[in-house]
Amino acid sequence: MKLPTLTNKQIPNFTLPAFFARFGQRLPQWPPTLALVSTLNLALGRLLPREPLEPMLGKRLAIRVSDAGLTLRFAYNERGFHPSFDATPADLTITARIRDFLALLTREEDADTLFFNRRLQMQGETELGLLVKNTLDAIELPRLEFNRLTPLQALQALRRSVGGAVPGAGPSAA
Repeated sequence: MKLPTLTNKQIPNFTLPAFFARFGQRLPQWPPTLALVSTLNLALGRLLPREPLEPMLGKRLAIRVSDAGLTLRFAYNERGFHPSFDATPADLTITARIRDFLALLTREEDADTLFFNRRLQMQGETELGLLVKNTLDAIELPRLEFNRLTPLQALQALRRSVGGAVPGAGPSAA
């Protein structure tokens, strides 16, 4: 399989082969979940204001990356986001392909477009889904052109965005 390259400003339309989903389902889900909640907590209070998130207190969420076989389960409380690995069903599950999550992250496409094109699904509490969507829409993220950045430059840009230290970025990342 030839992997897509980011030679232009658009993320290519791709779906990982089914093998990745079968393999991903067998892997421990805690490493990517921990990375997600760490990133969310870095953004909390900086890019992600706490006040609008109050209705999320005690709620369980799941991000399912369908073509990668990943389900990242986490919850939100007064101290921030934390992994959730018990059997309690999520109050909201958001499902999409990795390509569509990348398109959201880079602001190439918005959640409404993906939702109405059935490329992003939300299951669970409707009000919680709207809160998550509206919170994401309100975040002012710089537009990152990942195809023009080295990994170190991407870490440095992330650090500038959230205003905190990024592990492994070194002292020159300031």
